[in-house]
Amino acid sequence: MSQSENYRQILKGGEFLIKDSTAHDTYIPEDYTEDQKLMAQAALEFVEQEVLTKADRIDKQEEGLTIQLMNQAGELGLLGLSVPEEFGGSGSDFITSTLITEQIGGSGSFAVSMAAHTGIGTLPILYYGTEEQKKKYLPGLASGQLKGAYCLTEPGSGSDALAAKTKAVLSEDGKHYILNGQKMWITNGGFADVFTVFAKIDGEKFTGFIVDANTPGLTRGEEEHKLGIKGSSTRQIFFQEAKVPVQNVLGEIGKGHLIAFNILNIGRQKLCAAALGATKRLSSISIQYATQREQFKKSIATFGAIQYKLAEQATRIFAIESALYRASQQIKIKVEELLAEGKPYHTALMGAAEEYAIECAILKVYGSEVLDYVVDECVQIHGGMGYSEEMPAARAFRDARINRIFEGTNEINRLLTVDMLLKRALKGHIDLMSPAMQVQKELMAIPDFGPGDDGIFSREKKLVDNMKKAVLMTAGAAVQKLMMALEHEQEILINIANMISELYICESILLRAEKLKLSGHPTANSASNMMQVYLFDALMRIEAEGKNAIAAFAEGDELNMLQLGLKRFTKQQLINTKWLRRNIASELILANRYCY
Repeated sequence: MSQSENYRQILKGGEFLIKDSTAHDTYIPEDYTEDQKLMAQAALEFVEQEVLTKADRIDKQEEGLTIQLMNQAGELGLLGLSVPEEFGGSGSDFITSTLITEQIGGSGSFAVSMAAHTGIGTLPILYYGTEEQKKKYLPGLASGQLKGAYCLTEPGSGSDALAAKTKAVLSEDGKHYILNGQKMWITNGGFADVFTVFAKIDGEKFTGFIVDANTPGLTRGEEEHKLGIKGSSTRQIFFQEAKVPVQNVLGEIGKGHLIAFNILNIGRQKLCAAALGATKRLSSISIQYATQREQFKKSIATFGAIQYKLAEQATRIFAIESALYRASQQIKIKVEELLAEGKPYHTALMGAAEEYAIECAILKVYGSEVLDYVVDECVQIHGGMGYSEEMPAARAFRDARINRIFEGTNEINRLLTVDMLLKRALKGHIDLMSPAMQVQKELMAIPDFGPGDDGIFSREKKLVDNMKKAVLMTAGAAVQKLMMALEHEQEILINIANMISELYICESILLRAEKLKLSGHPTANSASNMMQVYLFDALMRIEAEGKNAIAAFAEGDELNMLQLGLKRFTKQQLINTKWLRRNIASELILANRYCY
């Protein structure tokens, strides 16, 4: 029996808002196979022994060092996880590749270089390349013989990628496209051998091209001086009468936007995995420093204020990890379903990522913001030493900031979360209308403040169910009131997106805690503590976002009714989160590392 056959009752993309999942059908990190654990350990050892020991040299961009490390990663099989065996990779499943990405995530600048290569540097050719293009480029990219980069952003087009001005004109003999323009913020730009480049044919048809680095007319700018990830190569790439063979057109002419946007779905999920790996390392660094640092003749780890920080770091890490692997398994199963229908591997992977694009956007936003929280508290726990470049916290602080900009800014991803959800509803992929109308009817009925069904975590399950109602009520009222004008009300959309994200994370951590409880796992009590802490705080955040949203579009009796609805759906009993956090912190301090 395959690993996936135990998780077949999965929801469509975005359906978590209107349907319930079960713990049995939810994949959690405690379900890793022994082979996956061994691969993860090998990747982590590579990071700790080969990369982190050279962190200062990497940050100074010592000539050839990143290339050398990329070659070593290739020899270990870390660059070809997503590439099928027929093209020189290992064709690993989606969970395994996610797990390996997580292990690499704690390596700072090198993680960025490697992620750019294995993700946006390789996947466009895997997904959209012709058979000849795949045979020519994928084996080298999988082994590390070739290094990849992705050229989308321009000085005048960032989030608005389709406003690109780089042009491609067919030569008179019809054998080449002549590219003119410039790209900026190109990761791996200083050493890449192969570029995926986007240009407009005749200034109109947005199209992808595979461009070899030795193409006449292609030149590289100087290295950018960046706030963080200083060890990664970031340059402008210039095209001046660059002749690209017509056979290097990637995908269909005029359909480059499909490549650009679909690649981002996977990129967002991978960014979350990498951020998760970084948070775990930083949590351990925080714990170890707090344990050994003494003030007032005692370890600062004994102080409640520090224990709060350690516990909150762990709780948010545990939460995003729960959501990441829940979504990753859904993508994996969708890939298998599409393969069973006869779809090629690359088409199946692309289709699965598109199906769960909403979840990928949520993961990107939340993963990057959890990393920001964890690294900020890591600096704070270190006090003045956290501000010194002698300690790892300073570099990590600078390196973390880019993740809220990479793969579409967090603001864009929040807007996309709501936009994609509403579009799926309009296309009939999911039914939002019926549940939203049911919630409206419930507002007119007598409130039920009972504990919910009997069973494990019945109170918490009812809280999550009420979160769904709060989101449906708020979003439904906004759509009904503003209709098409809602797309111009970005503040309201972001409020709703934050509510949706909190709901998804809450349900994910609840499902994981329940599954661990049912199986009698050793960490079940710890998971329960973290889940209760997270839900308690998240419900208050959902209430605040909902209030800000309804106050922006409703007034009078409508506003009063919606406010009463929010109060009903976010009502909860007080719990002693101080003691829950202290219990979590005690376990972390005893282990002297992140241990969940």
